Amino acid sequence: MTLTARRASRWMMASTALLLSGCVSFSPDGGMSLVSATVSKDLGKDAVALRTPDETAAARNTAKRLLSKPLSADAAVQIALLNNRGLQAAYNELAIEEARAVEASLPPNPAISLSRIAGSVEVEVERRIVANILALATLPVRSEIAAARFRQAQIVALSETLRVAADTRRAYYRAVASRELADFLAQAQSGAETAAKFAIRLGETGGMNKLDQAREQVFYADLTAQLAATRQRAASERESLIRAMGLWGDDLAFKMASALPPLPSRPQSLPGIETEAVRRHVDLQIGRIELDALAKSYGLTQATRFINVLDAGFAARTNRNKTTGERIRDRGFDVELQVPIFDFGEVRVREAEATYMHAVNRLMERAVNVRSDARDAYRSYRSAYDITAHYQKEVLPLRKIISDETLLRYNGMLIDVFSLLAEARQRIAATTAAIEAKRDFWLATTNLNTAVMGGGVAGRSETAMSAASAEAPQH
Repeated sequence: MTLTARRASRWMMASTALLLSGCVSFSPDGGMSLVSATVSKDLGKDAVALRTPDETAAARNTAKRLLSKPLSADAAVQIALLNNRGLQAAYNELAIEEARAVEASLPPNPAISLSRIAGSVEVEVERRIVANILALATLPVRSEIAAARFRQAQIVALSETLRVAADTRRAYYRAVASRELADFLAQAQSGAETAAKFAIRLGETGGMNKLDQAREQVFYADLTAQLAATRQRAASERESLIRAMGLWGDDLAFKMASALPPLPSRPQSLPGIETEAVRRHVDLQIGRIELDALAKSYGLTQATRFINVLDAGFAARTNRNKTTGERIRDRGFDVELQVPIFDFGEVRVREAEATYMHAVNRLMERAVNVRSDARDAYRSYRSAYDITAHYQKEVLPLRKIISDETLLRYNGMLIDVFSLLAEARQRIAATTAAIEAKRDFWLATTNLNTAVMGGGVAGRSETAMSAASAEAPQH
């Protein structure tokens, strides 16, 4: 028994050393390589997990440099990727998942027990070293599953990064559009105020009756109320942008552009947008990794369906006679096996099959939705482009001609003030619609990129996919 126990102990030590040689180690960047590479390639931005004082200081300097100039959409996105604390929390979760992956690749710790029983005649001392043989045998497969889970966590972090970038870009376009509209309405209100004061003076001289005066004044009053509401909306949109970039204190004094970027000369042509979305969308990448992990878990369940717990190890016992002082040492094995009398593994196998098919169907559903989102986003993009181009090339030039001709006829006393007032209202409405159309175009452009790459779609609150969070069966 002594020789056999010694061989078993050597076998356990050799097996442990071999398994330790295949353990996963921590990556130098905490698993950020995938996020950083994708964001740099597809967005042209830097995504950094701030884990040291030097990294935090460098990110702070970059943000201050970008804020010192009039803020652009690209600059706002870069600041958010470096300064948004919610995003940094997502990167912390990635580091946590890496730690779990490394832990899953390690062999289980052996259990050491020592017991001493003293009687009237002898003292019995028992020593045991027990290791989970099943856990050791399945360690390579469990390590592969843990690596897949970590890869999934990397893509989840990438999805959160893309979401923050898209939300920041949307907030920027809304804030700039609100400011542009507020500036335009302020100019229109100034003109309406001048006309209202002129109407009052004409009324004092008898050149305008009370009805005409009231119409001029109510036009000015309407514009004043509209301007106040627009300024409040502009302030709220600016605060949304501030939250997305994670700013506070002195950083709130940044300046934005006074108007949205001009419309591109031609729209994008994306005939293969469905294929591109299915290939690149992060939600589908998460689902594919989840399926792979579940498939490996399912194979592991089949292999161990009749074994629930298997612990084995070296055991030694020493008996000492109190009267004679004689010591008797016994050595051997200690094996603990749970006998499947009531459950032959069928429950766990059925559960694994159902869990796997649940993930398959969820992935297929998400693929259909991704295709639909991509088609809908491209149609919205093209429609927004055409509408904005129509306002800029047709509606606004014609409105300017009508306004100029109306003013000439009013100055020549060919028309009354009511025609001039009506034309002013229509031109304000057309210009407001043109600004909102241009805002919708840039929002549609952002949504189009999001529909292809992932990171959330405007107007939806769905997460990556429910199958991505399904847990593998426990063994």
